[in-house]
Amino acid sequence: MNSNQKISILLTDEPLQIDKVLGLVQSDGAGAVDVFIGTVRNNTQQRTVEQLDFEAYDLMAIKEMEKLAVQACKQWPVEKIAIYHRKGTLYVGDIAVIIAVATPHRQAAFEACKFTIDTLKQTVPIWKKEVFNDGEVWVSAHP
Repeated sequence: MNSNQKISILLTDEPLQIDKVLGLVQSDGAGAVDVFIGTVRNNTQQRTVEQLDFEAYDLMAIKEMEKLAVQACKQWPVEKIAIYHRKGTLYVGDIAVIIAVATPHRQAAFEACKFTIDTLKQTVPIWKKEVFNDGEVWVSAHP
């Protein structure tokens, strides 16, 4: 959690824990907590996925995730926000990303959470390689 105790950012090789992230955004002023959990699915474009490999430019990724959190806090009445992302090799069912946003009301929580995951996928330097049973491909994270 950063100095203002409002924003929590993590980029890690370790498994992400939903309960821990939810605990970080608990706030007496929050009437809503919206959570996005991105997991590894077993197929993409009709190909069987065996694993995903995430790589990141760590320092810049953390800086960009912090910028996203600050921007969300400016646009919505965010009580607390957490952005946690995995890197390394993940398998089907593993959690790749958790974003949790606590606000006084649900609409702001929904909007801030959606903004955060959508923008993260466009701007944060985290890259994904999909490994299939018949090959692999790096996926462009920034369309």
